[in-house]
Amino acid sequence: MKLSIFTVVTPDLTPEEMGAAAKAAGIDGIEWRFKETAQDVKDEKPSFWRNNLCTIDTSTTDAELERYIRIAQDNGLQTISVTPYLQAGDLKSTERVLQVAQKLGASMIRVGVPSYDGTKHFNELYALEQNYLKGVEPLAKKYGVKCLIETHHNTITPSVSSAYRLVSSFDPNHIGVLFDPGNMVHEGFENFRMGMELLGPYLAHVHIKNTGWKKTEVREDGSQGWTSYWEPNLQGIVNWRQVLTDLKAVGYDGYLGVEDFSGLYESKELLKKYSEETRAILASI
Repeated sequence: MKLSIFTVVTPDLTPEEMGAAAKAAGIDGIEWRFKETAQDVKDEKPSFWRNNLCTIDTSTTDAELERYIRIAQDNGLQTISVTPYLQAGDLKSTERVLQVAQKLGASMIRVGVPSYDGTKHFNELYALEQNYLKGVEPLAKKYGVKCLIETHHNTITPSVSSAYRLVSSFDPNHIGVLFDPGNMVHEGFENFRMGMELLGPYLAHVHIKNTGWKKTEVREDGSQGWTSYWEPNLQGIVNWRQVLTDLKAVGYDGYLGVEDFSGLYESKELLKKYSEETRAILASI
């Protein structure tokens, strides 16, 4: 297994600074965050989801993409993914991301999945996603870039089984699943090894982060409230030694992408810590 960085977690570094830091930490691959940055947030302090300096803007031209190709080459890194925030059903934007991914030599992108908040029936959202993936699959084949849906809380795919239900009728050469155990602690927990076995060839990528739960205020009915929150990779509920052991057991040999949102470490330290911790676990199993 190889190590990658999703650049959402290095918001204060320029792409060049991130590339050098990833090289120094022994990281193998890059997942570029692909998102427009609103003009009114560009004076803000860098942050994961707003003024993120380590982001490819959606309006970037093909000529400007050469910058990101050069960063990867200069630091011995493989661009493995372009990771956007697509809406389910938006095939035009999906094709644009695939074009960028192909230009950068990436092997995969993340595609949209509907959010779920109870205001629309699940079956309606499921049908929307199915129709979307039917349009995505030929585009993935055309550009030679696999399209992944992520196990993510507050969507219709919080668990592996819900993601598998969506992708199982598609070709795993073109459609796959981004397996994110940290997200599944917030919502969608299933035995991680079981999920890997269920996915089989659809298991295309893994994100490494972690989550905890803590008590909050007592609810009006007197019951105890709880909330989830981000933890450092080795300090949350996910037992990453066991998960990596299970990934090895099922034959997974792809990338492990760091996505630590705990805020405990500054960006360069985060990459170094992630590499040291994860390589130590991999060496021990």
